[in-house]
Amino acid sequence: MMQEISSPLRGIALTLEKVEFFARLRNRLLSGGLRLRGGWLQILQTAVAACVAWFLAVLLLGLDLPTFAPIAAVISLGLAVSERGQRAVELTVGVAFGILIADFLVSILGVGAVQAGIVVALAMTVAAFLGSQEIGVKEAAISAMIIMITFRSSEAGLPLDRFLEALIGGGTALLINALLPVNPERMVSEAAHPLFEESVNVLREVADALDGGDAQRLRDAYLKAQEIDARVSGLKEAVVAGHETARLAPSRRRSLGHLELYAAAADQIDLTVRDVRALARAALAVVQPGSSAPERLSRAIRGLARATESLGVYLETSGAPEDTRTFALEAAREATVMLEEYEDLARNLAVNAVVDQIHSSAVDILRSTGMDRGAALQTQWEVTGRTSAG
Repeated sequence: MMQEISSPLRGIALTLEKVEFFARLRNRLLSGGLRLRGGWLQILQTAVAACVAWFLAVLLLGLDLPTFAPIAAVISLGLAVSERGQRAVELTVGVAFGILIADFLVSILGVGAVQAGIVVALAMTVAAFLGSQEIGVKEAAISAMIIMITFRSSEAGLPLDRFLEALIGGGTALLINALLPVNPERMVSEAAHPLFEESVNVLREVADALDGGDAQRLRDAYLKAQEIDARVSGLKEAVVAGHETARLAPSRRRSLGHLELYAAAADQIDLTVRDVRALARAALAVVQPGSSAPERLSRAIRGLARATESLGVYLETSGAPEDTRTFALEAAREATVMLEEYEDLARNLAVNAVVDQIHSSAVDILRSTGMDRGAALQTQWEVTGRTSAG
């Protein structure tokens, strides 16, 4: 009897395993497709740069088999988009000087383990002395090692071909980056969207947890809020890179105005993310076993979620900021009215901390829409009758 029962169970288990396998496979394929969709332009840029660098090295230097021109081009475009520009120049200089110094030293010292250490140390020293950043210094060392490995004793003197190859490769990379630029607005939007989405989700989780008096759910929301910080640095890097791309690439100049909107709001967005974390932390002290917070408090927090979501739309579309400001001010007003309705809560330090954080968040959202600090504080005072540290 047991064998008759176990056989169908094994069949069900195998079926579930197959379903899970194909689900994982489908998710992997979808994820891979999304990564390719986001990275196809960088692949094209790198392939074209390697081809053009090779061709220019043959044309300008008369080389039969260029080596360092395509390598320098690929390395420069292999940088993250946010690290290009000045860092690509530093990398190119590091490669070029590493090659020049290694060519000279290897022709004198020869090839060997000790010589490799000496050549690498001297190449890195000179690169650092000339002001190269970390990536340029490392590339100087890598270039020196390539020279050591590929050195042929028949080579004499101080050949400049490989030095010039590196400059050609790096210059080609910068040119291709300008002629085939990524879409800076899309790059910034893709960096900003998860930040706003996750902040909105945390605020809604906090509101739901307050409604249910669920301390564990609040703690989980607070942990999620802590993880959002890393998104802010990514957004700031994307804004800088996008601005640089739009400035250097004629076809992307029209994006500068939109990117200025993000640039002006970047620091305030940072504060808004911190506000979400601080609000989740403050809410932890409000929840008492077996009790829930007043509905107006969770309603105010949901209002902040709407304001945060609206802020993301405003920045992405370069639209009007009125809706965002209205949602933020309504959230602050709801919190104030709650204190007026519940006298006991007005004396509760934990609840007051949450209300103060709601007001502070509202001010930071207002400032993210272009209002200066004084105007934001004045507008909130007119609506709520309370001031905020902002």
